[in-house]
Amino acid sequence: MAFRRPSPPDDGFALRMAVLYGAIFTFVGIQLPFLPVWLQAKGLDVREIGLVLAMAVVARPVILPAAMRIIDRRGWAKGPLVAAAWAACITFVAVALSDSFAAIIITFAISALPQALILPLTDAYALRGLAARERAYGSVRLWGSIAFIAANLGGGFVLERVGASHLIWALVVAIAATALSASVQTPLGPVSRDTDAPDQCAPSLWRSPGFVAVVAATSLIQASHAVLNGFASLQWEAKGLTGPVIGALWAIGVLAEIGLFAVSARVMARLRPIDLIGLGAVGATLRWTAMAFDPPALLLPALQCLHGLSFGATHLGAMHFLAGFAAGRQGATAQGDYSTIVAAVFALEMGLSGVLVEQFGAYAYLAMAASALAGAVIVAVARRVTAQDGIA
Repeated sequence: MAFRRPSPPDDGFALRMAVLYGAIFTFVGIQLPFLPVWLQAKGLDVREIGLVLAMAVVARPVILPAAMRIIDRRGWAKGPLVAAAWAACITFVAVALSDSFAAIIITFAISALPQALILPLTDAYALRGLAARERAYGSVRLWGSIAFIAANLGGGFVLERVGASHLIWALVVAIAATALSASVQTPLGPVSRDTDAPDQCAPSLWRSPGFVAVVAATSLIQASHAVLNGFASLQWEAKGLTGPVIGALWAIGVLAEIGLFAVSARVMARLRPIDLIGLGAVGATLRWTAMAFDPPALLLPALQCLHGLSFGATHLGAMHFLAGFAAGRQGATAQGDYSTIVAAVFALEMGLSGVLVEQFGAYAYLAMAASALAGAVIVAVARRVTAQDGIA
């Protein structure tokens, strides 16, 4: 009689994770375009708004590396995610109740610390739980992208109905939904311990050439979106495109990302994670090179479809690499270090992008193409060292 492999548990884990990703990206989808509007309504000038928003970037290196190592050392799983989500919710209420610049920047800086933990912890938790259930990460993560588009659109309607000064409460509702969703996640239990190799003796991730190469390449590819994120809308408006058309172009990019996530199980069955990152690098290099030469508006939808590679393939490859490389015991640490470096490189390229656009206009995209190309070169080398690290 043939032995039948037991079926993975069907306990609603994937559905609960999809809801959590939806809540997280509803918050992000409202915050990115509309938080500056609320800050302006509170009387902050451009410089003060920039300082407040910078707190979200500063928070990552402040809290992620140390916190994630503690979480891995203790073998914690669900608890830190729930604690971070509720801490972010409570402290964000304090942001909503603040009026002066001093109060807003202090409360936002405090809230940014637990907020920085939520997505890396969610990714680590999702990757571990989905792998145990033989479910694809992309097919769950895509609900975050769908929620992001919905929040972009819905946030505009909320702004019109309640006004800029009350928009903050939509963010409070979204972060509260995130905390509630985190609380009802399926428990995974503590990470299994290896008594022959306790955590304090575990080798540093940064001693692995494969890990270093993947983080470096992915950071350069993701940071190459800096000019697009900061200045594409202004450039498209200068070409005579209307607000709805610009919004549709952004939506096309996210839809391409969603499309890749939807078929991720089949993609990952054929490609190694490092190969998917390489596709992302190639897509980004082509995308930014074309954007540098002021393409006609008719070509912009096709170029936006490359977002499925430049962001989607890069992110998907990185997540699967980290899941396989960290192998549970260092999952939170790997996510924390990865998120910290990506944020730091992105902040650096975002800072440079303003100078480049001011001096060179659309040719600033050539610097982004160079960043993505550098990532591609690293990937070419990393394909060898990741094989040595045992990553399929």
